[in-house]
Amino acid sequence: MKNQLNKNTEMSIIEHLEELRSRVLIAIIGFVAITLICFIYTKDISYILQQPAFGIKFLQLAPGEYLFASIKVAIYSGFLISSPFTIYQILLFILPGLTQKETSFILPIIAFSIILFFIGIFFSYSILIPSALQFLIQYGSDVVEPIWSFGEYFNFVLLLLLSTGLAFQIPIIQIVLGIYNIVSTATMLTYWKYIIFISTIIGAVLTPSTDPITQILMSLAIFILYLSGIIILKVLNK
Repeated sequence: MKNQLNKNTEMSIIEHLEELRSRVLIAIIGFVAITLICFIYTKDISYILQQPAFGIKFLQLAPGEYLFASIKVAIYSGFLISSPFTIYQILLFILPGLTQKETSFILPIIAFSIILFFIGIFFSYSILIPSALQFLIQYGSDVVEPIWSFGEYFNFVLLLLLSTGLAFQIPIIQIVLGIYNIVSTATMLTYWKYIIFISTIIGAVLTPSTDPITQILMSLAIFILYLSGIIILKVLNK
């Protein structure tokens, strides 16, 4: 039964489009405002990003490299910080058209997804990136002095942060598949050996460095996330 306050039964198509435009505009304004704030504090954000590479000297190898890198830092930081607000605006638009059962399912899933994404970013920043950089710094340090381009360093860090955040969405995919009875927990457990192999491949692909420690940590995290998804579904009797 639809919610009695369901605005979808009362609003015309034009009104729906007006509301959608309003939500999109609010989300864009929020993103732009946060991005501008991030650009103002881009030096502080850059300093935070440089922390895992302690002791490394960064150079500007091309005219305007740091400027363009600062703009990218601000944009991606603004995107990450404003993403919960953007999702909130999307929810305000779609929730009135959902049943109470659908709402009780979607809200926890989205909240859990956001939490897992930022846990993945924290895991990458605090564990994966330092271990990868430690290997890259030590390898050949007796031959060449590690002096890096800040722009290339930021691309490296960004790739690892985003890929880890996305990898942490694995339990969400499992929960959705399990709740809709597409794949059962018994089937997921049956393929645990294949998951170890697949997680090893994914770990190698997602980690931009070639050191085995980082790849093992990523692969182990993916496998643990997979098991966590199964445990959650067991708790939900799926």
